[in-house]
Amino acid sequence: MAATSGSREAFGTRAGFILAAAGSAVGLGNMWRFSYQASEGGGAAFVLLYVCMTLLLGIPLMLAEFGLGRRGQLAPIGSLRRLGGPAWARLGYVFVAAGLMILAYYSVIAGWTIRYAIEAVLHGFSASAGEHFGAVASGGDAVAFHIGFMVLTILIVVGGVKGGIERASLILMPMLFLIVIGLAVWATTLDGAGEGYAVYLKPDLNELKNPTVWRAAAAQAFFSLSLGMGAMLTFASYLRRDQNLPESATVVAFTDFGVAFVAGLIVFPVIYSLSLQGAVGASTVGALFIALPSAFEAMGGAGRVVGLLFFVTLAVGALTSAISLLEVVTASMMDEIGLSRRKAAIATGAVITALGILPALSTETLGLMDKIAGELLLVAGALATAILAGWRVRSEVEAELIAGASPFWARQVPRILGVLRFAAPPIVATVLFFSVRETIAAFASYFAG
Repeated sequence: MAATSGSREAFGTRAGFILAAAGSAVGLGNMWRFSYQASEGGGAAFVLLYVCMTLLLGIPLMLAEFGLGRRGQLAPIGSLRRLGGPAWARLGYVFVAAGLMILAYYSVIAGWTIRYAIEAVLHGFSASAGEHFGAVASGGDAVAFHIGFMVLTILIVVGGVKGGIERASLILMPMLFLIVIGLAVWATTLDGAGEGYAVYLKPDLNELKNPTVWRAAAAQAFFSLSLGMGAMLTFASYLRRDQNLPESATVVAFTDFGVAFVAGLIVFPVIYSLSLQGAVGASTVGALFIALPSAFEAMGGAGRVVGLLFFVTLAVGALTSAISLLEVVTASMMDEIGLSRRKAAIATGAVITALGILPALSTETLGLMDKIAGELLLVAGALATAILAGWRVRSEVEAELIAGASPFWARQVPRILGVLRFAAPPIVATVLFFSVRETIAAFASYFAG
């Protein structure tokens, strides 16, 4: 595929773009956060709400980023300046700041997954999972694994869109799909699996009346699809105009949902087969790195193999998401400063690696950074995106989304943009309200401690 604007890089295949976008969406949150939110929100009732929010919020916002990126043919700052004017370029800086900060702590968690996978090979899982996690999650080893993960991410991004990002996605994403499906099949053989499935899949319809569950479903759909940080916008800037963007967004959204849903078919049988139900409602990170390793250790040799595959899957998902985060920052430096890809990736990667030392040494700092960037900045960015694409440059985005779309999808574009204009802003604004409140509380707790 030829470059779309001058010498700008481009994806080589449609599958490469879709897998890269899906890789950005599929990450650590799919493997645990979705399951735990479902358990707290009425099982299948939450799943139903999540699908509704994906249709109502996720796909329209993803299409907004796709349209802005392909229309602008630049990274977030440049595309938004080109389409909306200098004032809207500030939103691009929000995207870059969010991507930079998220990757700084996300790579720390990714480093934990790699360490657990290596330990599964060398000597299995610790019988004292809680104490072991405390040692893994801070100190020199946490810094070292964080640096190692960032080096790997930088090397892939240095390889370019086609030779690095697309090639990695074409290998890593099918691997992730196969392992997740294999683990789900294995989970059906566990004693107590039926009870786990019942909790996960049985709908508690009373929860449909709970506004907290509605907000949680909206937030999960929003965060899981990597919206509000410019990753989808950046990837779309590497596309030519014959790509069917509405169809691609739908495929990416439901691929992300599929991985999250199947992950629940793994986690719940494991938890209930070993009577670790209390872990389901625990901290997402703590449960992921304490409860499940305890379960794998209790299963003996089989648990060691399953645990290895599980943490390899986590590491792969983390890597595909990290690639997209670094690409947002790298592409912005290439466009705005004129750096070569190699220099931009190494320079921005080095800054992110240095910033990541703080959360590597303190899980409290990691949590605060997650509240600021992973929630507050992302939500604010998504709200601004909905306003820009739905109101300020609606005609340009509509023309871009129709270009390359099949007749069926072209007819859907005005309807989708109608949702983006009238439904998405109030929903995202509600999530933003709670994100601001929770971030303020997180600041107070952090500095009080």
